[in-house]
Amino acid sequence: MMSSPFKTLAWSVLLGVGLLSASIPARADAPAAPKAVANDSQVLRATLDNGLRVVIVRETLSPMVTTQITYLAGGYQTPAGFPGTAHALEHMMFRDSKGMTGAQLNEMTGKMGADNNAFTTNDATQFYFVAPSNYLDLLLRIESTRMDGALLTQQDWQRERGAIEQEVSRDISEPEFLAFEKAEGILYAGTGYAEDPLGTRSSFNKTTAADLQKFYREWYAPNNALLVIVGDVDPQQTLAKVRQLFGQIPQRPLPPREPVKLQPVKPETIASTTPRGTGAVQFMYRMPGMMDKDNAAAQVLLDVLNNARSSLSQLAVQGKVLSTSAQLQPFSHGGIGIVEVDFPKGGNANQAQADLDGVINDLLKNGVPADLVEASKQAEIAQAEFNKNSAVSLASAWSQAIAWMGLKSPEEAEDQIRQVTVADVNRIARQYLKPDERVTVVLTPNQNGQRPPDSGGFGGSESFNSNEKLDAPLPTWAAEKLSKLEMPRWTLSPVDMKLDNGIRLIVQPTRISKTVTVVGHIDNNPKLQEPAGKEGVARLLDSLFDYGSSTLDRDAFHKALDDISASETGGTDFGVAALSDHFDRAMQLLADNELHPALPQQGFNVQQETLARALAGEMQSPQYKMMKALRAGLLPAGDPDLRLPTPDTIGALKLQDVKDYFANTYRPDLTTIVVVGDVTPAQAKATVERYFGQWKAQGAKPDVVSPPVPVNPPGYAVIDNSYASQDQVLMGQILPLNMHNPDRYALQLGNNVLGGNGFASRLMTDIRVKHGYAYGADSGMQFDRSRSVFFVQYGSDPDKVAPVNALIHQNLLAMQTTPIKQSELDNARQYEIRSIPVGVSSINSIARALLNWAWHDEPLDQPMVAAKHYLTLTPEQVQAAFKKYLKPNNLMQVVQGPPPAKH
Repeated sequence: MMSSPFKTLAWSVLLGVGLLSASIPARADAPAAPKAVANDSQVLRATLDNGLRVVIVRETLSPMVTTQITYLAGGYQTPAGFPGTAHALEHMMFRDSKGMTGAQLNEMTGKMGADNNAFTTNDATQFYFVAPSNYLDLLLRIESTRMDGALLTQQDWQRERGAIEQEVSRDISEPEFLAFEKAEGILYAGTGYAEDPLGTRSSFNKTTAADLQKFYREWYAPNNALLVIVGDVDPQQTLAKVRQLFGQIPQRPLPPREPVKLQPVKPETIASTTPRGTGAVQFMYRMPGMMDKDNAAAQVLLDVLNNARSSLSQLAVQGKVLSTSAQLQPFSHGGIGIVEVDFPKGGNANQAQADLDGVINDLLKNGVPADLVEASKQAEIAQAEFNKNSAVSLASAWSQAIAWMGLKSPEEAEDQIRQVTVADVNRIARQYLKPDERVTVVLTPNQNGQRPPDSGGFGGSESFNSNEKLDAPLPTWAAEKLSKLEMPRWTLSPVDMKLDNGIRLIVQPTRISKTVTVVGHIDNNPKLQEPAGKEGVARLLDSLFDYGSSTLDRDAFHKALDDISASETGGTDFGVAALSDHFDRAMQLLADNELHPALPQQGFNVQQETLARALAGEMQSPQYKMMKALRAGLLPAGDPDLRLPTPDTIGALKLQDVKDYFANTYRPDLTTIVVVGDVTPAQAKATVERYFGQWKAQGAKPDVVSPPVPVNPPGYAVIDNSYASQDQVLMGQILPLNMHNPDRYALQLGNNVLGGNGFASRLMTDIRVKHGYAYGADSGMQFDRSRSVFFVQYGSDPDKVAPVNALIHQNLLAMQTTPIKQSELDNARQYEIRSIPVGVSSINSIARALLNWAWHDEPLDQPMVAAKHYLTLTPEQVQAAFKKYLKPNNLMQVVQGPPPAKH
């Protein structure tokens, strides 16, 4: 469950659509008569009698469906003094409702093989599911139950408050978040946008169940909601089910919405330190909202600044700063534009700010380049086609357009982009990017920080006498539907080919959109392949692919990509995504960059200094130290995987070292390419051969698989983070088996029971639901060709680390000494098997999965192979696997943050 602007940003990037952080005022008057408008055979829109707006889109890439229900109430609508009310209610919607307990919701989610979550933003709260499409009826029943039947008891709130306060504790440990929160308050003082929707400890301490019930009754009404359903469904049948389940929920009068009354902004600088290895200068500006006529021009302006050929990007290309970015955090009736440059630890923040000032001042004086405006517009329009590659991204596009932008469809948003002119972008820049109306944030790296005030002792109770359990009897409307487990329909049928030069080519045609996605991997291992004393040469080489090819310099190369609205990445992990009309040109550019990188001396000099300076700061950061300590605890002394680059090894490199590493490592006989999209296998093969066919391997194949290692001894380390109010905890253990050992399936199934299935797992139930010790706790297993790892991770207050550790140890021993219940095994295998369609439900996930299976020498229907194992495993076999491979007394534990109360 997410709430902060940075959490929202991460979600939007994942979906590949705009930022979900704004809303549209809902109509308080009676809605028009119900109507359904079929734009085409794939899209159905309707408004029910009670005002609920519904959009249903048929998308048949995978037998799955996503539901997104958005309530148009967020941080802006919360009562004065209670900024976290909407966020708290979001959490409580996962607790008990009439006829459905929180435990049943968690179990149903797991049994369906579904993923679900929610997020609260300044203007809206959204709840979403991703599940196999044959369970759509259950998803709709769950959401209709929550819309009209959330119980919101004081007992449940006491349980949930511990978890939400742990979430607050995590976020306020980030200076970056605190700086954004303060800037938000300055830019939008006197409005509902001044307070972040996350909430505070003090606001939650005085919040009661009655407060949440009041907010729920006022805002969680059908006439204040939008339901978007996208997936392999029949639109007319789905609408009939929606009417049946939601149609009887009465509409309610909505409270009046306070208009946004902006006050003048005076320039202000927020100076802070950060534990990160690099510093940042951020210019934050008030921007037009998503419902504003100038929203599209504002988005194009930020895109122009982010373009690889922009004057902002040139600051990093020239080595003046480490990196640059420009992003828009929008609200319905406002927004925050963030333009950022990063500088190294010990670097000159004043000079970085002066360089950024120079870029903005030049833009205001001379205007934006017309060709970058056109490139940005075309990229935004192309993104609309790429949104069709995932039911989730397509649903989010519809949700954003209707609920947050006040439009009728995503196509209207595209039309707004098309109408943007260069004059519009220049006008917006001069209107909003004013130096005397901005907030400047300067974050300077310094390990000696200060914890936020009033941040200790969050949440947690020894026992809530909770009735939460993992085998709760399901509601009758779900029990029969989920009782029978069948193998899912496998929809992939890739064509697998070997080219003459050794490249393995895999092609999966689809017709879901007019796009093609290409991903590739060159099997490699820098820990084994980098010469002694030249650690970091692989990382330095990766940074140089941005400089184009031997035939197209950096600007020409990026312009060529802009001309076809393609995105491309070179390196040992490479790829390109383009509209299918431009597939040939996209592959030509990819091959040119991948096989003939420019590797210019000037670019080498800049990136060498940039990497060395960035690494010097990175090595001092708590996160770096944490991962280094974990690796040191897991691996034996002298292991090649412990080799790490340093500023000295980077500084000693020559351009010839990079060229030699490229020549020795980049080989067609270690390369796999996967092509997914609007292309035939024959067309894909001919195109790949045209541009990659002349690539030849020299010499014998290198060894790229690290040798196996024994189980690690126990270990413990504390990495101080003087900024953190909460401890981040990682536990790990080497597992003495590889990914081709069939015992992995028993371990994977057992881990699903232990901590790998969210709220339907033992760790989450024990640690969060029953005790409120942590916002989340989970376990995982990573199986590889020679080495595998088991891990547990959580975040909690220092005084909760010891009791959480005790619960983890207790649960691990239980997995080894007692067979899991048959009901738990059923839940686990139901999740693992039923979630198979969800795992390959987008073009990107299909491409990445096929690539991963291929270069790891696994079958290209690996999930179905695993499913056959899951069907036959017994509780005793799971117990035996945990007893054989898990060593609870050998866990390596690393704690980052304040020293725990005791160990």
